[in-house]
Amino acid sequence: MISAVERILDNYLEMNNHRKTLERYTILRAIYNINGHFTLDELNAKLIKDMNFHVSRATMYNTLNLLMELRLVIRHRFQGTTKYEACYDNTSHCHQICTMCGKVSEFKSPEISSAVENLQTRRFRKDGFTLYVYGVCSTCQAKITKRNKHKEINKAKR
Repeated sequence: MISAVERILDNYLEMNNHRKTLERYTILRAIYNINGHFTLDELNAKLIKDMNFHVSRATMYNTLNLLMELRLVIRHRFQGTTKYEACYDNTSHCHQICTMCGKVSEFKSPEISSAVENLQTRRFRKDGFTLYVYGVCSTCQAKITKRNKHKEINKAKR
């Protein structure tokens, strides 16, 4: 897969007379070696720790913008946090986002995929979708239940 995304980047840079820089390709490889969503800081940590490669924040931002333009990376905004995800050859999917702890997990829903696929649009070509479902994860639900039980016990003691 990495060779396919590198070819897309190669073609774009050549067609638009942009330089093929080591930074762009290293950032691309790092992104496609991350499994799932990542923040800019997580990408920077991966570049430094795994690849011993230091790059400025401006270069990371500019490269991410370029990769989003090429549809090789997608940006998500989850509850005030910006996360990115490699998206070449990525199927449409849904995200569960806990409103308590911010945990994000992905799930697939054939029913939702089918509904979007069959959705009639005017003057618009669908390429894919991402759905965000907000709620409370089971870990946070358990904490809430435990906290409420403690409140009830303390109230009964008074």
